[in-house]
Parts: sequence; C-alpha cells; structure tokens
Amino acid sequence: MPLEIVTIPCLADNYAFLVHDTETGKTACIDVPDATPISAALAERGWKLSHVLLTHHHWDHVDGLAALLADHPAKVVGAAADAHRLPDLDIAVNEGDSVVIGSEKAQVIDVSGHTVGHIAFYFPDTGAVFTADSLMALGCGRLFEGSAEQMFDSLSKLAALPETTIVCSGHEYTASNAKFALTVDPDNADLKSRAAAIDAARADGQPTVPSTLAEELATNPFLRGHTAGVQKAVGMEGADPVAVFAEVRRRKDSF
Repeated sequence: MPLEIVTIPCLADNYAFLVHDTETGKTACIDVPDATPISAALAERGWKLSHVLLTHHHWDHVDGLAALLADHPAKVVGAAADAHRLPDLDIAVNEGDSVVIGSEKAQVIDVSGHTVGHIAFYFPDTGAVFTADSLMALGCGRLFEGSAEQMFDSLSKLAALPETTIVCSGHEYTASNAKFALTVDPDNADLKSRAAAIDAARADGQPTVPSTLAEELATNPFLRGHTAGVQKAVGMEGADPVAVFAEVRRRKDSF
C-alpha cells in the first residue's frame, strides 16, 4: 500500500512533508524548517513520528529539528558526506543505501549541486521523490557549493525516474520560476499552460508543490537543455546540454 503524504507549509515559503505507513504506523518527516506546523500535523492525525529524513544542512531545512525531537523522539537520517554540518545523525547514509519506513524502502540518491552532500529520498512503491532544493517545481536550487556538471548529473538521475513520480520539493518558488522559464522556453505551450495554472493556484492560496516528473520534463527549463527551443532562446543551438544548463542557471541567478 502506498504511503500517505502530507505537505506542510513552513516559514515564509518552505515545505516539509510527512510520509505515513498505515499498516505499521511508522511516520517520517522530510526536513524540519519549523517544528510547530509539523507537530500540529502529527497531532491532528494522531501519528507518532519514527524518523526524520534530512536532505541537506541549510538552516531552513533543519532549524526546527531540536524542538520537534523534544516532543517527538525519532531516528534522524542524513547524508554521511554532510554529517559534519548536519545535526547529530542516528543513521548516516550514502547513495545506494535504503531507509526503511514501515513497509517501504526509500532509496537514497546523491543530488549534490545546491550543496555538496545534498541527498534525495525516493520511495518507489509510493512513487514519490523528496528532492528539497535539487529538482524543484519549474526550477532547481542555486549552485551554492557544487558545479553545473554536478547539478546536471543530479538532475539527470532524477529525470530518469518514472514520469509518474510525484516530486516533493522544498519551496514555494514556482510562480517566480515560471516567469523565468518563459524567458528561456518561450514557445513551450505546456509551459504557458502550466504558468497560467500556477498563477490561478497561487491567487487562490493553493500550493504548487508537489508536482509530477512528467510536468517537470515537459516544462522545467533545467531539464530541457537538450531541446531546440531552449537552445535557441539562449543562443546555444547544438551546444552540449551541460553548457546549456550552466547558461540557464547563470541567467536565473540574475533574473
């Protein structure tokens, strides 16, 4: 049975997620920007926290951890490569490792780029991947530590997952990402349609996260450096997709 997923808005524009196995009662939280809304979501559903899965060390993904654990003791899982700057870990993982949440194994994927040591958690039976600030709705994280080559490789791993995969990313940046995407993929009809739907959702106070991988493949310019439309828009027809990705990322940084 697929795990139940709850999206929790935190801080100004962050998201945390709960994944719950109804068979065993096990519940994991992915990232902890702020303990208060997460604790409220657990209490509302009567769920007991068993695990916290951390994607990377940035403050807006970990700052609520101590307060959450004070009321909800749980095993903390994070990247071995990032353990020196993450909160104390009970389980340190590397790419290729699995984390068992109830009756499902989550696969650990190294998605370095935004930071070095950033990981994603892929739940194949549920069909969801928790990507935080690697692959985002219509975007990708800024390259604070890694190279364009690293991020391109990370996004390529995620793009290879089944297109039906639900992409649970870490921020409500989608409307601004859409405005930028239209500047580098202006003739993309799917993108135009999605941008309009995003504007309508945000006007109604609705979240735009999660998305699906199919949506991202069709509209996210950071996954579309191989397409003629994006290459033409950035003046790099026939260029290597990694170079096109780097140019798109450079443009987004100054957008």
